[in-house]
Amino acid sequence: MQRLLGALASSYLGLVLVFLYLPIVIMMAMAFNRSELYQLPFQFDLVWFKTLAQDNELLQAGLNSVLIAMTNTLIATLLGTLTALAFARYSFAGKPLLHLLLMPSLIFPWLITGTAMMIFFYWVGINRSLHAILLGHVALSLPYVVLIVGSRLKSVNLSLEEAATILGASAWQTFWRITVPLLAPGIVAAALFAFAVSFDQFVISYFLAPIGVSTLPVEIYSAIRKGYTPEINAISTLIILFSMGLMGVFARFSKFGGER
Repeated sequence: MQRLLGALASSYLGLVLVFLYLPIVIMMAMAFNRSELYQLPFQFDLVWFKTLAQDNELLQAGLNSVLIAMTNTLIATLLGTLTALAFARYSFAGKPLLHLLLMPSLIFPWLITGTAMMIFFYWVGINRSLHAILLGHVALSLPYVVLIVGSRLKSVNLSLEEAATILGASAWQTFWRITVPLLAPGIVAAALFAFAVSFDQFVISYFLAPIGVSTLPVEIYSAIRKGYTPEINAISTLIILFSMGLMGVFARFSKFGGER
């Protein structure tokens, strides 16, 4: 019976993985297919990558997404880490309320959040621009960073910081040499999450983008409405390969999981 249950569980897991990854594999394969209509038999060709290299609008949208996501990652990770430290180490008036106010931005639909931001920015005089998009992305990413780093803080042993202080280390030295290395796994995870949330964000970018300027998700949406072309597969393939390569390098050289 145990073997039967194990086989059923393995089969179920395999079906879930196939359901999740088979469409991605097919999309990547079609990026190298010569046919514009995905006709078979498969004919290997790089024509869609060459077409992508000449599509200035799609490339500019991708560059906008990368720049916004990187800037958002730096800002959200810094502010979120400091906020998590403040919540974990200090007591102040309104702390439970502020901590509670982080939750709605995680559970509210992004459609509502995007509409609210568009109305608020218009009310305070902030025009639709890449800067407005960045503000929206930081507002969305910040709660995730606070929660991830805050969870890591709960597992940090305070006795190590106390020992450093007793041995004569200043507060700044203790922070950089003890606290930051201990928090590094949580900070890196939060930064990756902030980058993914920003790079993949469509609703906020769509509502706050100025006319003639867009991010990659918005540009892909517009391209699908006008007529889907395999160059979308090409840029998606490049993004996937880059992401997998980055994660592979990170997994290879990091020691967050311990020594082998």
